[in-house]
Amino acid sequence: MAFKTRSFITQIASNKILVLNFILLIFIIGCKKTAYEEPEISLDSYQIEDGFHLEVAVSEPFIEAPVAMDFDNQGRMWVVEMKGYMRNLKGIGDEMPNGVISIMEDLDHDGVADHSKIFLDSLVLPRAISHVYGGLLYAEPPNLWFVDIENDKPVNRVLVDSAYADGGNVEHQPNGLMMHLDNWIYNAKSKYRYQRKNGKWKKEPTAFRGQWGITKDNFGRLYYNTNSVQLMGDYVLPNVTDKNPYFKGGAALNKRLTVDQRVYPLHPTSVNRGYVNGVLDKDSLLVNVTSACGPLIYTGENFDANYYENAFVCAPEANVVKRKILTFEGAKVSARQAVAETEFLASTDEGFRPVNLNNGPDGNLYVVDMHRGILQDKVFLTSYLKNQYAKKALDTIVGMGRILRVVKNENSSKDIINVETLSTSELVGLLGSKNGWLRDRAQQLLVFKNDNDAISLLKNSALDTQNAIAQIHALHTLNGMGQLDFKTLEMLLSSESKTEVLNHTLVLLENYAGENNLVSVVPLINGLVKRNNAELDLYILNTLGGWAQVSTENVFPILFELSNRYAENVIYQQGVISSLRGVEEMYKTLLDEEKSAVSQHMLKAILDKTILNKQSNKKKNTEVKPAMSNTFGYKIFRNFCATCHGFNGEGVDDLAPPLENSEYVTGSTKRLALVLLHGLAGPVHVNGTLYELNGTMPGLANNPAFTDLDIKNIISYLHSTFSEGSKGINVEQIKALRDVKPKSGGVFSEKELLELGY
Repeated sequence: MAFKTRSFITQIASNKILVLNFILLIFIIGCKKTAYEEPEISLDSYQIEDGFHLEVAVSEPFIEAPVAMDFDNQGRMWVVEMKGYMRNLKGIGDEMPNGVISIMEDLDHDGVADHSKIFLDSLVLPRAISHVYGGLLYAEPPNLWFVDIENDKPVNRVLVDSAYADGGNVEHQPNGLMMHLDNWIYNAKSKYRYQRKNGKWKKEPTAFRGQWGITKDNFGRLYYNTNSVQLMGDYVLPNVTDKNPYFKGGAALNKRLTVDQRVYPLHPTSVNRGYVNGVLDKDSLLVNVTSACGPLIYTGENFDANYYENAFVCAPEANVVKRKILTFEGAKVSARQAVAETEFLASTDEGFRPVNLNNGPDGNLYVVDMHRGILQDKVFLTSYLKNQYAKKALDTIVGMGRILRVVKNENSSKDIINVETLSTSELVGLLGSKNGWLRDRAQQLLVFKNDNDAISLLKNSALDTQNAIAQIHALHTLNGMGQLDFKTLEMLLSSESKTEVLNHTLVLLENYAGENNLVSVVPLINGLVKRNNAELDLYILNTLGGWAQVSTENVFPILFELSNRYAENVIYQQGVISSLRGVEEMYKTLLDEEKSAVSQHMLKAILDKTILNKQSNKKKNTEVKPAMSNTFGYKIFRNFCATCHGFNGEGVDDLAPPLENSEYVTGSTKRLALVLLHGLAGPVHVNGTLYELNGTMPGLANNPAFTDLDIKNIISYLHSTFSEGSKGINVEQIKALRDVKPKSGGVFSEKELLELGY
């Protein structure tokens, strides 16, 4: 009996050990990091600059045809998937509601997304997103929408703008949605900016900028490009200059920053007008960009100092990403090729279509690779390129898409911070971070939360001259919260702050222009004038407008001194005009009395034109409205012509010349028809000015969407709007002109049209 009892006890003990071992096994399995199957994407065909390597952050089957992305406060990638774009050579299906905005998740935390979930679906060609105000702003033409986010689901959808993308094809519609330092949201291919204040959305005019993609540097200058210009930008902060409603200046805006537009692809690539002389070299390699897009100023913290605030630019038609080094000289900015005849990132994979770039919360650079064989939209797709696509079977590259991560070899990625969980003091501390993404997102959250506990911390940061970047962010955070005050700005003007901080201070100070503040401000500004700092002087000239309304007696001497200091520089003279809004005649009287050199030259000419426009109430940015008889032509003009020539026919820098008083509109109707049908390449002369544009105006003859009647309607609208009358043309004449083709088989040149007698 004793034996049996001992055996029973031994068995119980043995069972307990088994149970304990089982529990331990479960515990070990539970603690082990779960691994998920992730697609393996070969990057063997890619070359990247020495010292860097590429990583696949997410790829098909989790995403398809990505065109834009953003990171949420947790650091997750949100991707805009334009699945309907050019799935075949005919572009059939682009109106299908198959676009989505999806959330990428990396559940095993290995840096590669292993899950995706749809946030929004049934979208038609979506193109941009931005995490702002605790929700998501997104563009689905023609609308701009905002939704709150609850448990990764959209709620409370609000229509922000029903005319956000009013007209134009995919290549020529607004995009970007970039929250700026000034708490406004800016766009490319647009003349408007947006902001939500007290629960209500505001829309304001701004300068028209670029085509696809927009970015900014640490100071706040905006950068963008057109398809044929790698990098453009503003010399000044947005909405600072060109504020006079009766004068369209723009000498400091929309500047071409790159001297040449060369690209260096690794292999012959298919481009839309490869048949035109000079587009390809003797080895069939593309010479200059034709589809530049998605620029980015790198403001991360993982690259070497030599890469900080470099400009990176996508050239998807060449399968490359370029790197440009920015140079700041006084008020001007320029950019040059970083490494001679070599691109930062290039591939022989013709499916590699980099279309956008992003700074990441981990300090790295992210490349949005649409990975689609057909890049050119059907509206402007030439027969030449269509044949190239078919020959290479590029139309079979569909259903793919990647987000690539660019990493510096010796620098490990920083841990991603969930900024949503940070305290107010921690967020204020991030305003001085070396990581631009963290700075920007911290500012957004502070403004959105509007926590009073942040006010004193922000004022201390704004006055701390040890970190200029933190000062600038703190100032605009206070302004966004409605907590900025005149005393803080007054203290900054008399501080030892860097020029960049003083420039932002001057911009914000103009909002406080009034008699009570004038007495202390004038001596401070005069003190800044004595520094003889070219960059500071430019901001003084452009921010005296509010003060001039209060006292011309105090302001005119400052304007006069600085105007004479830069008498032959149009940027500074336009700054004077910008601040003279409302008191132009009084300043002209001063110039006439002084008899100074400047009064007889540049400024006087600009001032006279402004006064003349004012007397005739000719304001800029007032859209030309069509006569009822030209409604059909007007609609076509807005959708396809205005995107390059401007809604008032004023022309767009580095895209297209003006139509107002253009010989191509006022002259031969047949010449105008030939240009519309078969296209035109520069250089061209318009109203006595030579326009040496890199791009080419495409013809509409090969596009079945445009009938002869459509061409007639466009001509009718152009004549009635931009010339004094029309010589008329009928549908039969237009049909006959379809057979009058350029000798090259491409587009017309100005010389060839003249030789034809047009």
